[in-house]
Amino acid sequence: MDNPDEARRLDLKTTAPPLERQARWAGIAPGMRVADVGCGSGKTSRFLHRLVDGGEVVGIDASAERIAHARAEHSAPGLTFTCRDFYAPLDDLGSFDFIWVRFVLEYHRAHSRDIVANLLRLLKPGGILCLIDLDHNCLSHFGMPPRLERALDGVMQHLTAEHDFDPYAGRKLYSYLYDTGCSDIQVDLTHHHLIYGALGAVDDYNWSQKVEVAARTSGYDFPDYPGGFPEFREEFASFFADPRRFTYTPLICCSGRAPR
Repeated sequence: MDNPDEARRLDLKTTAPPLERQARWAGIAPGMRVADVGCGSGKTSRFLHRLVDGGEVVGIDASAERIAHARAEHSAPGLTFTCRDFYAPLDDLGSFDFIWVRFVLEYHRAHSRDIVANLLRLLKPGGILCLIDLDHNCLSHFGMPPRLERALDGVMQHLTAEHDFDPYAGRKLYSYLYDTGCSDIQVDLTHHHLIYGALGAVDDYNWSQKVEVAARTSGYDFPDYPGGFPEFREEFASFFADPRRFTYTPLICCSGRAPR
């Protein structure tokens, strides 16, 4: 999803109530030192910062463009941002009470376990690691024409094979915590997308960007569409604008405590 408009898409689709509810469920508390890994535009970090009154939040992202946006829009006392590769050692950032990893591992299918193991090194003994991701990502729609459904499956197969994307990241999170020896593991299942009836402006923009960026650059050649990607894009837009359409995406939240 890396493109010049990604920060805007992230800002538009990120709202405080669900995020703060998830963070409280996971155990965030005032005074904590928190790492927001894959912080993107920085808006998530700002919401987390509200919950750690007297604490500190460090937003971490590998994109220099995202970090520049975050620093310009969201920096505050106790809220800082750093451009870092979270595959590499991060020990110089110090230790944390709480590490937040939301909508990140889905973009790192082959190395998700390595990322989790690397981040656990930053947690204080008994510190909390919270992993949140989608399952069956972008694939749960009803009312879709058969060729459109085949095309979406084809796009996802290409993104998985060629771009390290994982549409089933959510179901794996519990095992990451279990296998690394975390304790007090808890799991919550809810929805992220639940779209029916009239299409709202934010969902329209978010999904049109998904199609324009991810589907276009996936490498899939849209064999059922004589007009190629533009014809696919037009049919998806027509389907998605139809109030009869039903779309949902499961959201799985897992948290656990680092070994003491």
